[in-house]
Amino acid sequence: MSTEKATICTVKFSTKGSFLSFLTTDNTLQIDDYVIAETPRGIELGQITSVGDPYSPQKAEGLSFIIRKADTNDLGIQKRNEEDCKKIINIVQKNADDLLLKMKVVSCEYTLDKSKLMITYLSDERVDFRELLKVLASLYHCRIDLRQIGSRDKAKMVGGIGICGLPLCCSTFLNEFDGISITMAKNQMLALNIPKLSGHCGKLICCLKYEDEAYSEAKKNLPRVGLRVKYNDMVYKITSINILTQMIRLENQGNIETIPLSALDSLEILSPSNKNTKNEHTSKNIENENE
Repeated sequence: MSTEKATICTVKFSTKGSFLSFLTTDNTLQIDDYVIAETPRGIELGQITSVGDPYSPQKAEGLSFIIRKADTNDLGIQKRNEEDCKKIINIVQKNADDLLLKMKVVSCEYTLDKSKLMITYLSDERVDFRELLKVLASLYHCRIDLRQIGSRDKAKMVGGIGICGLPLCCSTFLNEFDGISITMAKNQMLALNIPKLSGHCGKLICCLKYEDEAYSEAKKNLPRVGLRVKYNDMVYKITSINILTQMIRLENQGNIETIPLSALDSLEILSPSNKNTKNEHTSKNIENENE
């Protein structure tokens, strides 16, 4: 198919919210239209989320064309497939229980032509599902893909509302999960309250990563927490710094003072300052990576 008049569009597939880019020469396609396209999983029905990005060899490298716009018959097939999958989830779970497999079936999806059945499950350990696969193959006579997922993947599929009041990032626009560490919370000087820093998946919230780079840059010229200074003829210790307001909290046994960061230059430093040292916390060490 010629690419001379092609445009690039983004299509969202399935409940997992995966987004893929495709080429199209159909200038009637609009956002929210349903289309048929071939993905790595097979022929699937998806919904357009963006359209009209001009074609260029760099952007279009490796992209395939949308097969066609979906019609009412395609939508009907998709709906019937989804109804069948609701029943299949229970059947797969029952067979897994009969085989004493420690797994929780989370979702089930057919490709549009039912040539492939994708089943995802949760488990804390590796599952030998070879016997289960034989049983399912005899029941459904198609390619079957059993995939183990983590709690973050489950949250992406189920969705929900985050602590910010908006739909979960993972179920709206995040396609890949980056490693999130407790160091990012320390870097942003957040209270290390793990329940409040955890998302629906039980892992650290993904948004800790969004501003981590900005905080790292902003802290380069900040003093070290714990630094002793002389203020109003009294010795104080820097106990916290508000990066956004540029205010410093000073404390000693009897007083608490809050001063602007700019005022620090006029104070006498009683212990060495290392402005490039990250904020130190006295909290217990918590697991560094929470992927």
